[in-house]
Amino acid sequence: MRFQLLSFVTLSLSLIAFAEPILSPYVVHEKRTSIPSGWSLARRHDASSTIPLRFALKQKNIENVGDFLLEVSDPASPNYGKHWTAYDIARKFAPSSGTIDVVRTWLLESGIEDHRITLSTSKGWINVLVSVEEAERLMNTEYNVYKHASGTEHVACEVYHLPEHVSSRVDFVLPSVQFDTKHGRRDTNIGPPIKVGTPGSGFYGPTSTGFLDNIFTDLEHCDNVTTPACLRALYGLYYEPQATDKNSYGIVEYTPQTFIESDLQLFAKNYSQDLIGKSPNLVSIDGGDLNTPDQSFDYNGEANLDLQYGMALVTGKQPVQLYQVGDHVVGASFNNFLDAIDGSYCDFEGGDDPSQDSVYPDNVPYGYTGKENCGTVKPASVISTSYGYNEADLTRFYTARQCAEYAKLGLQGVTVVYSSGDNGVAGNGANCLNDDGSQSKDAKRFNPSFPSTCPWVTSIGATMLKPNATVFEPHPEQACEKVIYSGGGFSNYFDMPDYQKNAVQGWFQQNGAAYVNKYGSRWNSTGTSRAYPDISANGANYAVAVDGKFTSVFGTSASTPVIGAILTMVNDVRLLANQPPIGFVNPSLYAGQFLMNDITEGGNQGCGTDGFNATTGWDPVTGLGTPNFLGLLGLFLPSPQFNLATLLGGDVLGKLAAPPSQ
Repeated sequence: MRFQLLSFVTLSLSLIAFAEPILSPYVVHEKRTSIPSGWSLARRHDASSTIPLRFALKQKNIENVGDFLLEVSDPASPNYGKHWTAYDIARKFAPSSGTIDVVRTWLLESGIEDHRITLSTSKGWINVLVSVEEAERLMNTEYNVYKHASGTEHVACEVYHLPEHVSSRVDFVLPSVQFDTKHGRRDTNIGPPIKVGTPGSGFYGPTSTGFLDNIFTDLEHCDNVTTPACLRALYGLYYEPQATDKNSYGIVEYTPQTFIESDLQLFAKNYSQDLIGKSPNLVSIDGGDLNTPDQSFDYNGEANLDLQYGMALVTGKQPVQLYQVGDHVVGASFNNFLDAIDGSYCDFEGGDDPSQDSVYPDNVPYGYTGKENCGTVKPASVISTSYGYNEADLTRFYTARQCAEYAKLGLQGVTVVYSSGDNGVAGNGANCLNDDGSQSKDAKRFNPSFPSTCPWVTSIGATMLKPNATVFEPHPEQACEKVIYSGGGFSNYFDMPDYQKNAVQGWFQQNGAAYVNKYGSRWNSTGTSRAYPDISANGANYAVAVDGKFTSVFGTSASTPVIGAILTMVNDVRLLANQPPIGFVNPSLYAGQFLMNDITEGGNQGCGTDGFNATTGWDPVTGLGTPNFLGLLGLFLPSPQFNLATLLGGDVLGKLAAPPSQ
C-alpha cells in the first residue's frame, strides 16, 4: 500500500511497550518536537493497514567519508584528482555483515517471518512489510496521518524507539519522523505548484518582477537587465570549449517544473544565437518528461532560467544534460535523483520512504509505470540544482546520510552545486526558528538551508550590480538586496570542515563578537559549524523567456547554474590538459580565495534583522566572492606545471585577460 508524505509530527505518544524487551532496553532513536506550518493532524493511522519499513543500516567507514574526499580534493594532497570508481565506493562503505545480522535477528525474534525480510542489493537497507500495528510494536511508537493544505497526506510518528544494540546499527527508519516531501501536480484548482524537493510549507522558486518592456543586448544596461553577455563580462568567461566530447554538465529539475523548448529558442534568438536549434539532452528519471500540462512562470520559470543561462554560458558546442525527475502525478525528491545516479543508495525493491520519496512504478492514472531508476544514470561532471530545504525540515540522521551521498559523488569526481536560498538568514518561505525548533514567519532564530549546510556540496549565494554601476568598473558588485537576499549563515547540524576553518575563523575574529552582541542566541555563534555560502554570482534582473515573453527574474536559482557553467568550462581546459575533472572544488576555492572577486557591500536581511553584512574575505552573505574565470584556470591548472598560453594559445589567453570593452 502506498502512502503520501505529510510531515513531522506533534502528537503526544502513548508508547506501546513489548511484553518482554528483546536483548537490550529500548532507547529513543529519533524524535520530532513540532510540525511545520501548513500541516495538521488528520487522524490516527489504521492499525490494520500495511506499511513498508525501511531500515537504513550504518555504513562501514562512513565516519571517514570526508577525510577520503579531502584526500582526492585538496590540491596539496599527493592523491589530488585520483577519484574513486563506483565499485570502490560500494566496497568501502557497504554495511558490515555484523550490522545486517543484528538487525535481521532482532526482526526475527520480534515475530517478523523470514520471508518478509529483504536486504537491498546495495546491502544498505533492510526492508520489511508489516502492519501499522506491528510497526508500532516494533518501535514503541504511534503512527498518524497528517494533511497539508494542498491535500497531500503523510504518514509519520513523533518519536520512535529501537533496542539499544539495534539503534547503534541503524541510521534511521522510514517512514518515521522524516520530512523529505515529494509534491506533484494533482489538481489544477489547488494553486501554484510548490517546488518539488522542497518542504510543503514552502518555497516557490525564483522571483519574477514582471515582464520586460525592452530587450537589451549591450553591456550598458547590465545593472537593470542581466544577460549572458553581462555575465561573461563580469566573470571573464570569454572561452569557447574544445573538449566537449569528454565533458559534461547536468542541470536537475523536478516535475512539474519543466522547460519550454519554444522559450529556449526565443531566448537563443535574442541573446545566444549559437543555441538556435539546440536542446538539452533529456535524461528522464522516474517518468520525468517535458509534456507539461500547464504553462506559467510557476511551472516553467525555474527550468527555463536554469537551461537558458546554463546552456548559453557553456555555448552551443557543449551538450547539457537535463535530469528531469519524477512524473506529473507524484513528483519526486532529492533522494529519487540520488537513487538514479548511485545504485548503492537504493535498490529496485525499495530503500526510499514511499511517503517521502516517490516509489515507482506509480500505478495511479497517468503515473510512471516503469521501474524506478536505480544506478542507471551516469552523473555529469558538474551537477547544478536550484532547489533546497530548510535544514530544520529534516533530522540530523537523515541529512547526514544524504550529505554522505554528496561526498561519494565528490569522490567520483563530480562537482555538486546548490543554491543557498533567497531569504537571507531566514529559511524557505521566510520562516525562522522558534526556540522549540518549530518554524514560523514571526520566529526569531536564523534558519539555515540544506543541502547548502552539507560540507560536501558547493553552496552558491547571490550578488547584484550596484545601482548605476557598469561591468566596466573594477568592483561593480554587491550582495543582492533587490527582491531577494542571498541565503547564508551557519549550520545547526554539521561541523565546520577543515578546508574552510582559516577563512571562517578569520571572519569570526573580526566580526563574531559584534554579531553575538547584536543577535545573541539567534544564530549558531560557536564558530565550529559549517558556514555557507561558499561562493556567489549575480542573481538579479535576469532576462528569461517564459511562455513567449521576457520577464525579469531574481534568485540564487539564477546564480547557481551560472557557477555550474563556469566550473564546466574549467573542466574543459583541464580535459584539454589530459587532467581529470575538478570534482569537489571547495578545498581549492578556499586555498585560492584571493583569486576571487571579493564582495564587501550589502547584507542578507531576514528574521526581522539586518542579517549579516558582506565584508573583506569570506562572509556569510556571498562566501568567498564571485569567480574570475582566468583566476580559476590558474587555480586548477597552476604554473609552472601547466602553461596556459601553450595550452590555449596566446590569443585566447589574451582575450581572457582583457577587461570587457565598451
